[in-house]
Amino acid sequence: MNPPNTDAIPAVSVVVPVYGGSAGLGELCARLAVAMAPTGLDYEVILVDDRGRPESWGRICQVAAQHPNVQGLRLGRNFGQHAATICGIAHARGEWIVTMDDDLEHPPESVPALLASGDEDHPLVYGVSKKRTHAAYRNLSSELMRRLLKRAFPDINEDYCSFRVIHAPLAKQLTKFGLNRPYIDGMLSWLTSSTRSVIVPHEQRHHGESAYTFSKLMSHAANIFVTFSHLPLRIATFSGASLAALSFLYILYVIYGRLTGSITNPGYASLMSVVLFACGIQLLILGVVGEYIGRLMGATFRRPMYVVDSQTSRHAGPKRPLVSKDGATEN
Repeated sequence: MNPPNTDAIPAVSVVVPVYGGSAGLGELCARLAVAMAPTGLDYEVILVDDRGRPESWGRICQVAAQHPNVQGLRLGRNFGQHAATICGIAHARGEWIVTMDDDLEHPPESVPALLASGDEDHPLVYGVSKKRTHAAYRNLSSELMRRLLKRAFPDINEDYCSFRVIHAPLAKQLTKFGLNRPYIDGMLSWLTSSTRSVIVPHEQRHHGESAYTFSKLMSHAANIFVTFSHLPLRIATFSGASLAALSFLYILYVIYGRLTGSITNPGYASLMSVVLFACGIQLLILGVVGEYIGRLMGATFRRPMYVVDSQTSRHAGPKRPLVSKDGATEN
């Protein structure tokens, strides 16, 4: 197998955010080389260290030294999977950009099939698995999330996942969003509805453990709903209106009871329960509004989506430019 030409502009860029699966990066790159060889396409691999494990950057540098077409980027802190992926996209040079996880649940052998399904009329292709190897709670929460998202955000593609092939002109638009807590699939759904899906296997995790605990999944879901949907505000509005209507009806009932003599001494417990319930609804509404205000403040402050602390050269070997990013691209 001939080594890839690192001086030429590659046709394909493979972006891999690295959090807890750095032990499998060597295997990922080796399998990817075997899978891409029959296509005859030059490609590059961009490994983005999202500060998940202390040993990740050292492993990325080792892999970059062994594979001339691998470049490593290290973020200043943990910015999250989606920000790390957009960082890799900003540095990608290929006409088509593949995004995949570092834990080998996304088989590199499926990349050519995804690439073959993409064209200018379908610039976004998802690699969809009929059955996922995640834990039962993770599969259940993911399915519930998909159904809720579809109601809150009808334009979102139901087959969204982190295994994607994106045409570069579309992918580069992601770097122009002013979001400091991005959600790639929501952003892509804003940009295009011309998508395809390809059935791919979902393999067992080979290295590390999933970073998405239940609390992180809930936080991620809240961020998606607040950032990309007005549904929480509508729920808060309807809840407030419903509470006001029920309170008004209860007042009419009390007045009627007093006039007819059926109510002579309204109970303290019932009165307090109504008051506490009303206060709880009001605090919930204030919390929802506060989440939106917080997002607006983040956009006003223009905090960077990510910050690149270190990077390897395209011919391997680390260097430290300490480059700050605010969504703009800089190589």
